[in-house]
Amino acid sequence: MRTIDLESLAIFRTVVEEGGVIRAAEKLHRVPSNVTTRIRTLEEYLGVRLFRRQGRTLSLSAEGQTLLGYSVRLLRLADEAVNELRTGKPQGVFRLGSLESTAGSRLAPILSRYHIENPGVVVELITGTTGTLVNRVMSFEIEAAFVSEPFTASELESMVVFREELVLITSKQTRNVPTASDLGRSTMISFAHGCSYRKRLEDWLGDDNVMPERVLEFGSYQGMIACVAAGTGFAVVPKSVLVALQATEQVRQHKLPKRFSVNRTHLVWRGHPSLALEGLINSLQIGDVEQGSGNWKK
Repeated sequence: MRTIDLESLAIFRTVVEEGGVIRAAEKLHRVPSNVTTRIRTLEEYLGVRLFRRQGRTLSLSAEGQTLLGYSVRLLRLADEAVNELRTGKPQGVFRLGSLESTAGSRLAPILSRYHIENPGVVVELITGTTGTLVNRVMSFEIEAAFVSEPFTASELESMVVFREELVLITSKQTRNVPTASDLGRSTMISFAHGCSYRKRLEDWLGDDNVMPERVLEFGSYQGMIACVAAGTGFAVVPKSVLVALQATEQVRQHKLPKRFSVNRTHLVWRGHPSLALEGLINSLQIGDVEQGSGNWKK
């Protein structure tokens, strides 16, 4: 029975990554006509269109998007098989996702230890919101990610690695904020939708029927904290981030009710973990990441 060859999948993936046939051909050191022929042959074998042309650009069809997920997995497994047979150790690129807060305050010692234990692995760290990272793990764009509660992904495996305390921050001139209604109609400062901490903040405000006057979205905690310190509005951040950024004296911290302040960070992945991911999981279980963690949760 004929099967899809890995070389065709590698060509297909490169066309997707490079955004077109010409750039893919340059990267693969092939002539464009050869790349085009291989894609057409693959489409004929599968009986579907993998790309749709939009002007001078190519975009993935729904079928192409499905094949891309399988391509990433199959090519990764092929590389893994060769590496394990040759060395017995993880090799190559390991694409890992993380919340910005986790990357900034938690990952440095973990990745340092991982590098020592797995010198043949190159870690590519991608940051984003929980929603974005979960979607990228689901589509196999990244192998695993550190994400925060709440998230929903029944197809993912996960393990708890950190416990975070979330605090409300305001300018130092703000008095105590015992309830959400004490904020009035001020400005909420947060990451974009998909951020689990933003969801916690919105739930807390919603319990008191508080509607922010407006929302300012930032891409970094440094920007958020600076804006809060200047008196622009309020935000919710992990206490560990304030410590890591040496920003505890720049803002006033306010306690949140326990059901909003206690939060856990999970490492999530889909399917059987690669050798590189197994190395990270083992390192997290052995290391003193979180007392009492190491529990597996489906």
